[in-house]
Amino acid sequence: MDFFTSDEVIEPQKGDLLISEPYLPDPNFERTVILICEHDDKGTVGFVLNKEAQVGLGDVMNDLDGLDMNLFVGGPVQQDTLHFLHRSQKLRDDSNDVTGDVFWGGDYDKVTSMMNTRELGNSEIKFFVGYSGWSEGQLMDEMNQKSWIVFRNPSLDFIFEKPAKELWKHVLREKGGKFRLISNYPTDPRLN
Repeated sequence: MDFFTSDEVIEPQKGDLLISEPYLPDPNFERTVILICEHDDKGTVGFVLNKEAQVGLGDVMNDLDGLDMNLFVGGPVQQDTLHFLHRSQKLRDDSNDVTGDVFWGGDYDKVTSMMNTRELGNSEIKFFVGYSGWSEGQLMDEMNQKSWIVFRNPSLDFIFEKPAKELWKHVLREKGGKFRLISNYPTDPRLN
């Protein structure tokens, strides 16, 4: 039974989550949840919220005073770049607005200063190496192939607080209906 064929294709918007279908064959996006930060006629940019890097933030940022937190792989594009999402109103002016409550980028010096003085904590900021990007029309082609499920108006908890290892399941369960069933699909159906 194919859960995806009867649904109309929803075009993602800035601020939506993209949830990979259970058996997406691309290892970069296996069971991932991506926050869309930019989507227009030129393409799409987002960050994988639930793929932890093998190193911590302190391994790539030397100017943190003993503070270390998880670092995430935002996607396969330009993995030599560092990006961050946050929900600090104090950093809003220097950032790109994603949802009104979530912002992308900002003044790096101000961010490190606020982290070092503990004005900005783990539940308010998330760092990524690389990003996920699609050229014009590419994401919609993948949407038509039923590779992604769109989740509108996500909770900030999904972006900043839910454990990465369980995020894919949490988001699908929250979406409800048939997606609750999909959240229980085994990673490898041959082992079922």
